[in-house]
Amino acid sequence: MSVRIEENCVTCGACIWECPTQAVRPGTQRPVVQPSSCTECYGFFGESQCVVVCPVDAIVVEPEPVEQLAAKYALLKPTRPPQDTWVWQRIK
Repeated sequence: MSVRIEENCVTCGACIWECPTQAVRPGTQRPVVQPSSCTECYGFFGESQCVVVCPVDAIVVEPEPVEQLAAKYALLKPTRPPQDTWVWQRIK
């Protein structure tokens, strides 16, 4: 899993709107993350946008290896070249 939404979530929906892969979806009590679609924003941005926009710091990143994130990205967006990957090379 890449990111997890904790109980202190206020269900504002900012993470849902910001997710470029639609991995964050509405849930019963709070949004839920679909692990198979979450790339931690690898290929789109230099950092996880859900974490950036969360007003109460309710999102925790559970880092996956960069190679796994790249593989997920390639499956989700096979015709779109990844962007800002130089940032992710430093994260190991």
